[in-house]
Amino acid sequence: MEVFLQQLINGITLGSIYGLIAIGYTMVFGIIGMVNFAHGDVFMVAAFLAMIFFLLLTTVFGLSSIILALIIVLVIAMVLTSLLSWTIERVAYRPLRGSFRLAPLISAIGMSIVLSNFIQVAQGPRNKPLPPMFPGTITLMERNGFAATISYKQILIWVVTAVLLAAFWYLVQKTSLGRAQRACEQDRKMAALLGINVDRTISLTFVMGAALAAVAGTLYLTYYGVVNFSDGFTPGVKAFTAAVLGGIGSLPGAVLGGLLIGLIETFWSGYFSIDYKDVAAFSILAIVLIFMPQGLLGRPEVEKV
Repeated sequence: MEVFLQQLINGITLGSIYGLIAIGYTMVFGIIGMVNFAHGDVFMVAAFLAMIFFLLLTTVFGLSSIILALIIVLVIAMVLTSLLSWTIERVAYRPLRGSFRLAPLISAIGMSIVLSNFIQVAQGPRNKPLPPMFPGTITLMERNGFAATISYKQILIWVVTAVLLAAFWYLVQKTSLGRAQRACEQDRKMAALLGINVDRTISLTFVMGAALAAVAGTLYLTYYGVVNFSDGFTPGVKAFTAAVLGGIGSLPGAVLGGLLIGLIETFWSGYFSIDYKDVAAFSILAIVLIFMPQGLLGRPEVEKV
């Protein structure tokens, strides 16, 4: 029971990070039908930004409060990452929006390679460690020398994910920007005829997704304490898998898919073999899509004739 509880806690924590990244995928795909493969590398860039500014604040400027430093770092990472994503959308995606469907996909893959190689050149290929931010833990259960614990940083990740999911769900469902996004998702041409600025709505969607990726990157750095230039690919692919599993276009579905991917990985690693945890996650995805092609919470497409 102790092992099960510990793996459950670890899986929810990992899945929360995947879910935050997956929201960016599902929002962009829902509106313009494009898989932004550079989104995972935007997450990686955000983690590096968080590390750099955290070290500057604590070592150069001598800020002693870890919580205050983390809040400042989070805001800076969100602003800079949103600016980066806005620039990528304007430069690499918008000119190709009316082109054939593979052109934006190829451009997204190119941007992913550019970001990954830029960070590799600028920061080097080695892992960049960071001192532990929240070292404390709470013991939940202990038996036979094994203790199931939950750390303060895991609690932080859970709370931040829940709050951001609620906030973005409210923004999409109850605000004018959310109505514009849902209108563009249904029919961009009709939305433009009704007075909606489609280009601005799409740009803001990229900015929102990047802000969530910045939060996920900061939490990832807080949880693992290390970041590498290649950390954008695997979490990005798994987050996109989570978005597909939960249902493209559904914000709760993206988080639910992320939680399921995280739980599958951790339980498979704990009870079977860690070498095949990715195989298990993608196998579950394939099985679900066979019986539910729209995903767990996605809406089935209705084609009118």
